[in-house]
Amino acid sequence: MASSTIASPSASFIPTKELGRSAFSPASSPFSVPKCRKSISKKIVSVMAPQQSERKPAATGSVKTAMTMTEKILARASEKTHLSPGENVWVDVDILMTHDVCGPGSIGIFKKEFGQNAKVWDREKIVIIPDHYIFTNDERANRNVDILRDFCAEQNIKYFYDIQDRGNFKANPDYKGVCHIALAQEGHCRPGEVLLGTDSHTCTAGAFGQFATGIGNTDAGFVMGAGKLLLKVPPTLRFVMDGEMPDYILAKDLILQIIGEISVAGATYKSMEFVGSTVESLNMEERMTLCNMVVEAGGKNGVVPADSTTFKYLEDKTSLPYEPVYSDQQARFLSEYRFDISKLEPIVAKPHSPDNRALARECKDVKIDRVYIGSCTGGKTEDFMAAAKLFVASGYKKVKVPTFLVPATQKVWMDVYSLPVPGSGGKTCSQIFEEVGCDTPASPSCGACLGGPKDTYARMNEPKLRPLLQVCVSTTNRNFPGRMGHKEGEIYLASPYTAAASALTGYVTDPRDFLQ
Repeated sequence: MASSTIASPSASFIPTKELGRSAFSPASSPFSVPKCRKSISKKIVSVMAPQQSERKPAATGSVKTAMTMTEKILARASEKTHLSPGENVWVDVDILMTHDVCGPGSIGIFKKEFGQNAKVWDREKIVIIPDHYIFTNDERANRNVDILRDFCAEQNIKYFYDIQDRGNFKANPDYKGVCHIALAQEGHCRPGEVLLGTDSHTCTAGAFGQFATGIGNTDAGFVMGAGKLLLKVPPTLRFVMDGEMPDYILAKDLILQIIGEISVAGATYKSMEFVGSTVESLNMEERMTLCNMVVEAGGKNGVVPADSTTFKYLEDKTSLPYEPVYSDQQARFLSEYRFDISKLEPIVAKPHSPDNRALARECKDVKIDRVYIGSCTGGKTEDFMAAAKLFVASGYKKVKVPTFLVPATQKVWMDVYSLPVPGSGGKTCSQIFEEVGCDTPASPSCGACLGGPKDTYARMNEPKLRPLLQVCVSTTNRNFPGRMGHKEGEIYLASPYTAAASALTGYVTDPRDFLQ
């Protein structure tokens, strides 16, 4: 098993002349990264020297069948006793999720291939969640939700989280919001299962110890009728994170550090397994953040072993039985990476790629126009709690730029208005946000995370504040040109702590300026 430790002087290094300054050179801190203003080569080189394992083939039957978590889940779902990376197998699907953007296309393919009057394979295993383009007057976006509604009525789909009154989301008790957070809150995520969805961030559900990945409309149309899909077994990269997590670090910093380390192509069609004492200390929402962005590294899926934290979360979410699986001690991993999280500093991803890593403190001269807190990555209850905690720690300083708040789901929205923030004297997030001058929390949806129609709340439209430029610090997951609207806008991906700190200064800001 190839292994290297980031902060160790004996760590193995690939030559770094292509990197400009080594991200882990002896002259820098263990988590130093290229300066924000310093240009570096676009060539991606891992400095951790992952290598193929040199372990000889096992001589005993028990070791021969050792598997990773992902291999075990797919083996069980394909009724195989053993699977190896690269094998193609028909996998039985436990849950298929689709939403308003991809649902109509998937439905069209299902009807074309299985027949206009065909019935879905299991009406209780298909979950349909409108969430992307909801609070808009765009006729085509509204039509997409109508198509979902008609199909669910025709097929008697049990889990359709509909919205009909777009003027007041609270008038729609079935409406939830962002699909990946709603899947967890409504009990559709269970250890050991296979969950597929027509959205690349379906990998979020891997936080529950299950195989979860995004698929295209064609595959989804097939799964609707057959209940299974042909999948190739991915090899597994293991990420071991140990050390006490500093109180200014969140899971968003962890995953941005990893993506910056291995690049946006570093885990292409690979499983990313997260273990170690730091991971074990994370609550479920933080684990979801970790798994959410594996696709930004090219990953097929991300997975965290289920434990008491997982089981506690699921107690009031599902009554269905589930059986967690765990990687065998002798399982073969393509590579193993080790991180001492106690030495990690707050991270941002500069425009225009999630792997364009920098330390927040090194970008302190970057002036910003807005802050956005929301999405499946950074719009959960714990994310808003973190932002509110920083505002409290600042002494309730006023924000200096428009600060947009988009709760992921209706439950998160209610938490923002009802749960007291520790150290605030009983104030809720909403009260704190109002006191520091943030925008009123918006209706729960994907919002401006992926741009959307021009009337989408908080979308980066035509440049206004500075010629040809808008700069946003965002808790979302992608910062490609045009991702949040205008193609000339710039997006700095960051944790809720860093986003909140930046809102208070009008510049990209290290949260330690307020938390320490």
